[in-house]
Amino acid sequence: MSRYLGPAKIGLLALIELYIEGAVPNDAIVPVINFLTSHLLDCDLGNASPSIADQWKKADCTIRLTVSVQHFEEVLAPFAAADRLPGRRLWDRFLEKLWGIDSFHALHEFIDRVPNLLTRSKDELRHMVERGEEPPSGVLLSPNSPFGAFVRRAYLEFSKLQFDHASELWKMVVKYRQPTASYWQRRNPHYHRLSFDAVLLTGEHEWGSQTNEIAMVAYGNKLFMGEQDTTLPVTADDIEGLLELQIAQMHKYGDRVPPDIRDRFQSLLGSSRIVPSLSHYLNFSDSWRSGDLPASFDYLHRYFDYTMQNRDRLFYQYALLNLAIVQSDFGCHKEAVSTMLEAISTARENRDTTCLNFALNWFYHFSKGHSDLVRELEDSSMLESGKESLAFLRSKAKETGMWVLWSSALLSEAKLGLANGESVSTAMENMVRSSQLIVERNIKAMFGTQLSLVITLWDRLGMSLMSNMMCEVFLRCHAPSSGFDDRLKITCRLAGLLSSKGKFDAAFEMLEGVDSNSLRSSKPRQYWHHYRGLVKLRRDLHHNNLESAESLLSQLLQAGPDDVEPDMFFVIDSMHIEALTRRQDFEAAFLKVDRLISDLRDDSRDIALRIRLLLTKAHLFALTGRPEKGFTIAMRAASMAWRARLVALLWQAVGALALILTALGEFAAAERLLVAVLPRCLETDVAYTAGTLYSLLADARMGLAGGMKGPRGTATATAAAAAATGERGRVLAGAQKALDSALECFSAVEDVDKRCEVLAKKAAIFRADGDMARADGCAEQYLRIWEGDRGRKG
Repeated sequence: MSRYLGPAKIGLLALIELYIEGAVPNDAIVPVINFLTSHLLDCDLGNASPSIADQWKKADCTIRLTVSVQHFEEVLAPFAAADRLPGRRLWDRFLEKLWGIDSFHALHEFIDRVPNLLTRSKDELRHMVERGEEPPSGVLLSPNSPFGAFVRRAYLEFSKLQFDHASELWKMVVKYRQPTASYWQRRNPHYHRLSFDAVLLTGEHEWGSQTNEIAMVAYGNKLFMGEQDTTLPVTADDIEGLLELQIAQMHKYGDRVPPDIRDRFQSLLGSSRIVPSLSHYLNFSDSWRSGDLPASFDYLHRYFDYTMQNRDRLFYQYALLNLAIVQSDFGCHKEAVSTMLEAISTARENRDTTCLNFALNWFYHFSKGHSDLVRELEDSSMLESGKESLAFLRSKAKETGMWVLWSSALLSEAKLGLANGESVSTAMENMVRSSQLIVERNIKAMFGTQLSLVITLWDRLGMSLMSNMMCEVFLRCHAPSSGFDDRLKITCRLAGLLSSKGKFDAAFEMLEGVDSNSLRSSKPRQYWHHYRGLVKLRRDLHHNNLESAESLLSQLLQAGPDDVEPDMFFVIDSMHIEALTRRQDFEAAFLKVDRLISDLRDDSRDIALRIRLLLTKAHLFALTGRPEKGFTIAMRAASMAWRARLVALLWQAVGALALILTALGEFAAAERLLVAVLPRCLETDVAYTAGTLYSLLADARMGLAGGMKGPRGTATATAAAAAATGERGRVLAGAQKALDSALECFSAVEDVDKRCEVLAKKAAIFRADGDMARADGCAEQYLRIWEGDRGRKG
């Protein structure tokens, strides 16, 4: 069997010859060139930035071209031939060229003509003149062009074929073009049932009835009798090319191979006489992403057993690297640590800097999520913690030209600085340096990681509109060239921003629009299900549907820290605390908050998580009627948020302080705080926080109004009382206005309890003013919201 040449490549040679002869019309030149380059090069000139739906299109086209000549028809049939004869298509010219190879001898003649498509050097032209040969003329291919390189290799590969392999190639060409026999018979009046082989057609008058027997011996019963032949015309180069293409797509985008492409490729692999060792790696990657632990281990060992049996330990570190990553993904963290340490040691022994840097980068990120497993290794000079490891990786990546690792180290350093509450300007500097590197080196795969950190930064700075805009920029501009993990996380991030504004339907619609084939991978599918559950849980909590919320929580809490992302795990715990609070199970909520604070202190996690827990604890003290006990906690949270420039959390901390001041009777101080921070809070575009601050502002103003009682008994006292009454009415109007704004915010996020609480406060103010009609209106609205919510739950 030919290793490189197959029927599909003979067809490509015929199409190139048609192009050189000028048979391709002007309107078909671009599609034909795009078609040829897409199958001869790794890139597609017609689609330089493929969409998500086109990511596997190249593999599909390659398989269709390999197994069937109909793929040529799809490209060539729409165009007329260059001679413009009535009814003559470019497809007809191609078939004429293909059926013109009507014998094994004609195949040799066709290949012998192939070098005539190339330009000659000066020495070759001089030798041709000396031999009396006519030099080629017309449009020719440069030997170093993509088409020229393909032509030269095809000629070289055919010249190296033994007779039996060349004859087998001829039989494959006959089988490949046989589906076009009926069409060619209609277009060619001289067609004969033996036209596929001129030798049989010429010798039929001499051999007579024995011609059929000769044809059966030469080509087999299935071809000659018109039966379907299940053997596919595939070469080793086709198989290896498809394997490399599928593995590259899986590594680049993080998807599994689509089922239809996988099934067709397996049929191709079954027709091949040899099974490349790379097929075991493809099966390993697919099993790994599908969550099949035993199969992934089996295929991984099989691949490295086949590929490294004669290479000693030269590539042993890559086997250990893959094994450690798989062990980590499937929860075998202790085994992953020992395996990765062995990979690092082996890479140092073999002086494999690329593998060593990648292993150290992986180990750093692993240590951030599992600090308890690597704490005893922090004293090691190579595996030192935090900034030292990142500085080492950054310098080594720069020395070795590993641009992706260099960019990743810069982003990790910026992320570490933000998590520790350090200078935002230093983190921004590292992000800008990484962005410059990505743009200069055109590292498209890093756009997702870069923009994810940018989104996080804007969110921490309280600029939700910028976060929203960056999510949209990524999904519209950079998603096709990024991995699915980045696309999924930023899609979920945007869905989370929408749900924070109360746009739950839009958030669900965005999550449902994620590519279904990409969700066939185990980890992304798990992440998608968890995030969708969190959005639904948030909506149920706002609707006070505690039964459904607790059902969802019981499912989410079953997933351990190894099954979900660390930040998502914290969100699940936060919502669990909120559900306990709404159930008024304050004791369990306090215990959980204290445990989480202790865990975060031991793990040195993100400072933002600690601030959120402190604010939650202060909120619990307020709900239990002891807001004064949360004063120190709220002050600490505000101080930490100010130092780390966590603006959104700073406004929540100020709200907690205002609540405590109101409880202590310091209404004026509470009002001044809230009036100062509310405009900035509205910039964060977080409706729930804004609604809470407006409600607290109304409480502070009601406290101020309650203390406004003028003196009685004299004319002066009467005038002072009138002035106090006017001031009191102004303050009450301000309280009503604050409650209206709070109601608008809580209505946007669909929080039933908060809306009812605000309406109750409004009714109390109207009753205090003696406006019983408007108070009754608020009461009716209260009942309507409460009963509507109960009906929705029922």
